[in-house]
Amino acid sequence: MTSAGAEPGAKRARRPLALLRDPEFAALASVRFVSGMAFATIIIALALYADLFEASGLVAGLFGSAYAVVRLVLVLPLGRKIDLGNSKRYLLWGLALNVALLVGFTLVQAIEHVVFLRGFQAVGSIILWITGVAVVGEIAPDDGRALWIGTYNQVRSIASLLGDVVGGAMLFLYGFQTTWTALTLLTCCSVAAVYVFVRDDPGTRSDPDEATGLETFGKLLRRRAIVALVVFRFAFSFGKMAVIIFLPIYARTAFGMNALLIGGILAGGKLTKGLVQGRVGEWADRVGGYQRFIVAGTVGYAIGTALIPAASLVQGTVSPLTIAGLGREIAIGAPFVVLFTAYAILGVADSFRLPTSMAMFVEEGEHYDAVAGSLSLRSVSWQVGAIVGPLAVGGTLDYVSVAAGFWLAAGFMLVAGALFVHLYEVEPDPEPVGAPTAED
Repeated sequence: MTSAGAEPGAKRARRPLALLRDPEFAALASVRFVSGMAFATIIIALALYADLFEASGLVAGLFGSAYAVVRLVLVLPLGRKIDLGNSKRYLLWGLALNVALLVGFTLVQAIEHVVFLRGFQAVGSIILWITGVAVVGEIAPDDGRALWIGTYNQVRSIASLLGDVVGGAMLFLYGFQTTWTALTLLTCCSVAAVYVFVRDDPGTRSDPDEATGLETFGKLLRRRAIVALVVFRFAFSFGKMAVIIFLPIYARTAFGMNALLIGGILAGGKLTKGLVQGRVGEWADRVGGYQRFIVAGTVGYAIGTALIPAASLVQGTVSPLTIAGLGREIAIGAPFVVLFTAYAILGVADSFRLPTSMAMFVEEGEHYDAVAGSLSLRSVSWQVGAIVGPLAVGGTLDYVSVAAGFWLAAGFMLVAGALFVHLYEVEPDPEPVGAPTAED
């Protein structure tokens, strides 16, 4: 793939900070930043809404399922639509939908509004994710594409961490209205940056007369590694999405933790992921055997998840540490330490799983010149489990116990790892695309 016209200065950039001096890349990075910060802040706010409206575990599970259902429906057709259209317009539409989402959160009056807005959030998020990565990959110079995409994703990690810390602090100090207004203004700045600095119709369009790709999906699904990964992600997402939704809710409803403390717990996991993931990726490239790293990450995630209910066991065992500032007091007790530790373990576990599983999807897709198609299968398999998981775990939290809910999630992760080990098999590479056949 040739570059769509990156500026000469950008081509010479060999460091992430140097890329941010390119106005077009900075504008695209702003999309990743505002969407990542808003997503992380909304996750914390969901716990506050669940407490405010006294939502049952089953209803709170809809926070995750509504989001996943919409993404599942949209991911494949939207990817094709974006390939055929003007990517800049899709970026602007996605940002406009995010502005509407944040305005909608200022109007929330009932739990049904929150569920609806989570489904609405999925529309803007899937547009920005697909379009943003595609545009960055298209406009990057050939010898710097990995740097551009890697830096673009790194901006999301930083934004997510800030969403946990700054977003959590704003919710704690100023409440919903001020927080959503600030994020709305930030998103509007990104709209202006994309409109001014991103070229019209960036990248290249697909030929509308080409096949839909169903044949390519069929070829991919005949690969043992792809089948193992797809089945694994279906089962694993069942558990992980339940943890993402219910850990903040558990911290709020069981221990009365404020938004700042919840953000601190989530930030711990993202910090360990940010520190460890790159090193694990380099280690995996050096020693090989990506499948072993996936299994290790899966077991680690199950251990961290199973540790979460221990927060209830340590409540009241030691006096909480009280910190005063800005006219407020924050009590940090033993449950916070347990949940922070558990989420930090999850961050390390994800660092083993994420880079290696993504690398395997990319490698398998390269066999058929269908990396995007392979990654689409990756996304679809995740959304299916993400629909069922929060509902099942939420129901278990309601009718059995908190421990049973999180242990059910951990059990599904272990099942996912076992299925992956059973299904995965090293296969020879298929014939390259365009290679002559016996009939030729």
